[in-house]
Amino acid sequence: MGTTDSSVEEHDGGLGAAAAGGGSGGADDRDARGVYAISVAAELVGTGQQNIRLYERKGLLTPERTDGGTRRYSERNLATLRRIGVLLDEGLNLAGVKLVLELEAENQGLTEDNRGLAQDNEGLREDNRGLRRDLKAARASNTGTGA
Repeated sequence: MGTTDSSVEEHDGGLGAAAAGGGSGGADDRDARGVYAISVAAELVGTGQQNIRLYERKGLLTPERTDGGTRRYSERNLATLRRIGVLLDEGLNLAGVKLVLELEAENQGLTEDNRGLAQDNEGLREDNRGLRRDLKAARASNTGTGA
């Protein structure tokens, strides 16, 4: 399972160095920006550097890379590493962890899609109410009864 799945990359915020470029500087950008060296990331999450390298090889996360190829971990990467630790503590193997991360990322995407659709639906309901009012007014003016 050495391939990287894009849904896992979405989950952990693992943007490549080229894709991470500039940006608006918002909180999401800061969370996705790789700033921690592997030694610092390992210390912050309480795991070994070799474990982190293994997780990357298994496609569980994708850190940014400097021009020289040095890994840089973001806050999102650290959150993913902590989640991996929890799942491993619960008894999952790395294949199971990858599947859970992929499903969580897919679920997050579907939840965001659902929110957007609910907003669209409410907008359509409001449009429908306006059209019904317009239709009622048009019918009233055609029958001469007034509005």
